Amino acid sequence: MAWWNWKSLVFWLLMIGAELKGVGAAAGHRNAYATMMYMGTPRDYEFYVAIRVLLRSLSKLQVDADIVVIASLDVPTRWIHTLEEEDDAKVVRVENLNNPYMSDNRFKLTLNKLYAWSLVDYERVIMLDADNLFLQSTDELFQCGQFCAVFINPCIFHTGLFVLQPSSKVFNNMLHDIDSRRDNPDGADQGFIGGYFPDLLDQPMFHPPPDGTKLDGTFRLPLGYQMDASYYYLRLRWNVPCGPNSVITFPGASWLKPWYGSEMPSVLIQIILYLGIIAITRLAHPSLTNICYRGEDMNITIIQTSLKAIAILSIIISYMLPFILVPHTIHPILGWITYLLGSFALSCIATNVFHLPMLPVMTPLLAIIGVLIVMACPWYTDGVVRALSVFAYAFCASPVLWTAMGKIVNNSAAVNKSILVNNLEVKVEFKGK
Repeated sequence: MAWWNWKSLVFWLLMIGAELKGVGAAAGHRNAYATMMYMGTPRDYEFYVAIRVLLRSLSKLQVDADIVVIASLDVPTRWIHTLEEEDDAKVVRVENLNNPYMSDNRFKLTLNKLYAWSLVDYERVIMLDADNLFLQSTDELFQCGQFCAVFINPCIFHTGLFVLQPSSKVFNNMLHDIDSRRDNPDGADQGFIGGYFPDLLDQPMFHPPPDGTKLDGTFRLPLGYQMDASYYYLRLRWNVPCGPNSVITFPGASWLKPWYGSEMPSVLIQIILYLGIIAITRLAHPSLTNICYRGEDMNITIIQTSLKAIAILSIIISYMLPFILVPHTIHPILGWITYLLGSFALSCIATNVFHLPMLPVMTPLLAIIGVLIVMACPWYTDGVVRALSVFAYAFCASPVLWTAMGKIVNNSAAVNKSILVNNLEVKVEFKGK
C-alpha cells in the first residue's frame, strides 16, 4: 500500500508539472506588436527614444501580445539591453536588407520592415513605425486577415501600421522581388509594400468578428487606426468619425514628430547666449556711426546709404538667424520662446549700434507674438476659420509694420545727419583753434 501511495504521489507530481508547463506555454503570446530599429540616420537616438515611448505606451495598455523590436546588427548593445530589460521587449537581430532603389538615403534601410513576415512564431503581427501614439489597445486587429492597412491617402495605404500574417513564403517572394528590382515608386517600404498588395483599395473594410475568430484575406482598416496628426491641427480636436480612434500617426515633417528634447543642451546654450547679449547691450552703448565718421575724406552720401542698408539688413538678420538656429525637434512652446528671446537680443544689438528707436525695431517681434496668439486661439470651429483669421491679422498688421520700417529708415537718416553735423562742427572748431 505504501508503495502504491508513493507511486500515486509521483504520478500526480508529474501531472501537476505538465499542467504548469502548459500554463507557461500558454503564457507565450500567439500575436505580436513589432517595430524596427536601424542605424545610419542623423536622428538615430531620437528614434531610439521614440521606440521606447511606443513600447511603454503599449505596455501601459496591457496588450495581449508580445512586443518585438526588429533591430539591425549595428544597433548599440546597450540600447538592446535597455529594450529587453527595462521595456520588456523581445529583440530580433537582423542584417540590413540591401535596397537597390536608393532614391533617398533616409529610406535606404526601411526595407528592413519586410522582416516582419519572417516572424513565423506568431499568427498575426501588427507592424508599427516609431511615430505612432496609442490611445487605446488595438488587439482586435489580430483578427484581421493576411494583410490589412489604412488608407490615410485616398489612393495609397500607409505602412506606418499594418497587420500581416507571417509567412516564410511571402518573405522569400519579397526578397526575390527586391533582387529583381520590381517597380518601387518611392524607393522605400511604402512603395514596395504598396506594389506587393496593389488591390487593397478594392477590398472590404475590416470589422472584428464578435466571436474572436480570425479572418482570411486582405482588408482595409478604418481611418481611426491611423489618425494623421494633421487632423488635430486642422480640426483642433481628435474626432475621426470612422473607426475607434485608437492610434495617432505623425508622418511627414520631422518637427511634427511626437518626440522632443534630444537637442535641449543646444537650446540652453542659445538661451544663455541671448541673455548675455541682452545684458551687454543694456550696459554698453556702442555707436558704429561715430566710428564711421572719423575719416576726413569720406563720401557722405555713400556712408549714409550704406548705414541705412546695413541697419535694415541687421534687423532682418535679427529675426531670421534665431529661427534657423532653433532645433526643429524641440517642443514648440520652448522653441518659440527661444526664437523670440533670440530675436529680441539681436535686435537690441542693432538698436544700440545704429541708435535706432526701440519700438519700431521691436514691432515685428510684437507682430509675431500676435500671430502666435491668433493661431493658438481655441475658439475656432475648424482650420479654415483659423487660416482666415491669420490672414485677416496679417492684413491689419501690414500697415503697422510698414510704418515702423519707415520710422527706422527716417530715424537712421536723422541720426546719421546729426552725427555728421556734430563731427563737422568739431572739425571746424578744431581748425579754428
